[in-house]
Amino acid sequence: MKRNLHAGRRRSGGLRLDVFTADEIDDIHLGSLEVLQQTGVFVEDDEALDIFSDGGCDVDRETRMVRIPPYVVEDAIRSAPASVVCYGRDPKNDIVSQPGRVDFCNFDEGIMVIDPYTGEYRQPTIKDVADIARLVDYLSDMGTYESAVGAADVPTETACLHNAEAALANTTKPVGTEAISGYDARKLIEMAAIVVGGEDELHERPIIGMGVCPVSPLKLPRDATEVIITAARAGISDTILSMAMAGGSSPVTLAGTMVTHNAEVLAGITLAQLTERGAPCFYGSSTTAMDLRTASAAVGCPELALISAGAAQIARQYRLPSYIAGA
Repeated sequence: MKRNLHAGRRRSGGLRLDVFTADEIDDIHLGSLEVLQQTGVFVEDDEALDIFSDGGCDVDRETRMVRIPPYVVEDAIRSAPASVVCYGRDPKNDIVSQPGRVDFCNFDEGIMVIDPYTGEYRQPTIKDVADIARLVDYLSDMGTYESAVGAADVPTETACLHNAEAALANTTKPVGTEAISGYDARKLIEMAAIVVGGEDELHERPIIGMGVCPVSPLKLPRDATEVIITAARAGISDTILSMAMAGGSSPVTLAGTMVTHNAEVLAGITLAQLTERGAPCFYGSSTTAMDLRTASAAVGCPELALISAGAAQIARQYRLPSYIAGA
């Protein structure tokens, strides 16, 4: 089991980037609580509405708006584990994820590849998925494998299952999966259980993780809530990752975007904790700024670095492990 060096701890030899002061973090937190209580989040799925309602939230069935009281959100933050172990098929590749510990993985999910042999720019195949999984397995500085590319030569309806099968067969590291429905999530859990020898074994050593994205601003779509609920019930870690765009789907200011981003992530974490208290969750961010010339996400811009560092700082404040894109 790997326990990597801490980043951000106040000790000699470390690197720390604090975008916000402690008071500013408090302001973002309080602003997020206000948004969740006063504005609320749009929730598409009936089962998720039931869970929020049973958990003490104000649910409007007609508009599907859920307003979450501050005490419910803060209780969810407290109940989410501060430390999550990402297990690999080989125990030597187990990763301890907790606030301040830093590891790296490939990002997901690419829609094109450059063929390493011919130089052709083409759509990925299932062989590419397997090859990249083997490459990540070899690279010692990669802690986990995420779904690097999506195979275009398999049925679209079951693509995430084919991608996960290729990954699980070709890496002994923890595998991040791309479920986009409750059905996908359940089938991925069944597949992983077969690999490790059964449901009990998977519960003890979950070798897969899942991830979902709210739709900015302030929407939890059905595909996200189904995966959150299924993962929580199975004890599988789930990354709640906002992809807000400053100046587009969120305020143009850094603090304003972080309030929207934080509210979306906390809404997902709250749903997970109301489903199964203690469910492992990652605080996720792929939030960036919008390129005003093209109306697309400006990945790699200076604002992304500030937003990513700010998101990691907020996660540390909540004592939650984080998954930050665009490092």
